Amino acid sequence: MTRGPAESFGNLSTDLLQTQAPVSEDPRLMGAQICCQADGEMPREALRFHAEAVGAQVRLDAQRSTARRRATFRDGIVFSQRPVRPGERVELRVLCHECGWVGGLRVGFTRLDPERVTASGLPPFVCPDLEQQSPTWAAMLPDGCGLTGDVVRFWVNRLGRLFAQVNAGPRLLLRKDVLMGAPLWAVMDVYGTTKAIELLDSTVSAPTPAMPWVLSDEALPEFKAARGGESRGSVMSLEVVTL
Repeated sequence: MTRGPAESFGNLSTDLLQTQAPVSEDPRLMGAQICCQADGEMPREALRFHAEAVGAQVRLDAQRSTARRRATFRDGIVFSQRPVRPGERVELRVLCHECGWVGGLRVGFTRLDPERVTASGLPPFVCPDLEQQSPTWAAMLPDGCGLTGDVVRFWVNRLGRLFAQVNAGPRLLLRKDVLMGAPLWAVMDVYGTTKAIELLDSTVSAPTPAMPWVLSDEALPEFKAARGGESRGSVMSLEVVTL
């Protein structure tokens, strides 16, 4: 299998930083475009990809529900067009899986408001580039997940734990260090073997009881399985309670 070029981060774009007015020396707290209003009123409109804040290789369809990476294995960052509530499922389908690369879809959340992010300022990768430049928390799906036709759901609970579920499989704990208390936008990286994804309208899916699942997530036993090559601070584990 042909591996992609080594991921070198020595020449990161500074455009993203130039659009911000840093409020702290801590790179995870910087940015005038970071929204800090906690749990404000958020619309219940269907999730779509943000029209402008997209990676250099991303092309969206007219409805902004499909994101396709044109070439190479990088520059595939996309955001939701609105913040996502704690416990709200972001649901997507993998439309195309491309062999010949190493690694696949990354999912997570960010405090960056995509309305104030320029496409030219986006780095090539969400992990670790965007995480290092901003309050962003993302992780790669486990090996073997994200094949063509797979439905992926991911969410963050009120304790800051990032979960994912692939098809009808068990819930996966990807990491548990998401800072809560401010609006979070979903962020995805159409990376490597993942060539195209489609956001599904969870507002017309079978309703998910919010409170029981939030309680279940927060009571999750911490059975961890260490994985090499994961992003900073990420954790993989299987939840005992399956869906």
